[in-house]
Amino acid sequence: METDTLVDGKTGRKCYLDLPSGLAPGEEVTFVLSLHGGGSVGRWQREYFPAYDYVDKYRLVVATPSAATREPTRHWAADADDEYLVDLVESILDRLGRSRVRAFWLAGHSQGGMTSQRLLAGNDYFADRADGWLSLSGGRLGPAERAPDFGPPRTVEERKAFENAMARRGVFQRPPMPTAEFSFIFTTGEHEVASVPDTSPWAERYGAGPRIRQADVVDDRPGKIHDARFDANPSLSWGRKPAPGTAQVYVYPGGRDGRMIADVVRLDKGHTEGLEPCVTEELIKLMVSAPGGKVRALSSASAQAG
Repeated sequence: METDTLVDGKTGRKCYLDLPSGLAPGEEVTFVLSLHGGGSVGRWQREYFPAYDYVDKYRLVVATPSAATREPTRHWAADADDEYLVDLVESILDRLGRSRVRAFWLAGHSQGGMTSQRLLAGNDYFADRADGWLSLSGGRLGPAERAPDFGPPRTVEERKAFENAMARRGVFQRPPMPTAEFSFIFTTGEHEVASVPDTSPWAERYGAGPRIRQADVVDDRPGKIHDARFDANPSLSWGRKPAPGTAQVYVYPGGRDGRMIADVVRLDKGHTEGLEPCVTEELIKLMVSAPGGKVRALSSASAQAG
């Protein structure tokens, strides 16, 4: 694996970039833009979803930036981040060569997942190029109801003040349903949601069949990170210290154009326990099994038009 730090020439913002070692000329890669949640940073996200452990095995390129806006807490915002994210992706595509990008995925935890949906629903650049979205506790297309006690273990007064501040900024406002074409994988901790529906509007859109449960993914090793701010007062919904675990995997088969649509439920987990190694790899397997080609097709069309 090779790890680089990209520095944006306009803003000085930094981004982790993990690449497979020994890339051969013309070798295909899957490019993942990984977005952290509200109150977090790229360094935390990189450990929460440690796709870098698998860049060599699955020939991934993973970019993990940080949001610019810091008030009332660090979060992704259209006015502060969208242009930067477009420039970041363009710089990486230029570096890789568009013809070698087999597929381009957005991956986002929490508010980073909501941001992924917003980009897919309202930003033509990402809607035209993204082949898939991996929602890491970042919302479901066809919502899963949150657990009644979801959220950091704050007092009632603290929670109200925080929610009011975020509402004024529109930070957690659910974006509209996208019209773009892409594969969709949703994963959540069992304790974050009241339940995950056994049907999916996104699967229905693609004419996929009823969901089928795959073999459980069993991890005997913990994830790498968690939200340590609440160690003295942890909650099931927000998450505890990392621990081994089991994940249930459900796939909706037969979707049009081979689209991958799946739900993955991590048992006895909350919102912030970092993903264990085996479930991380399973999510990557699902991603790389899905169709791609939007970046390549758009590049080819632009070249022909030119």
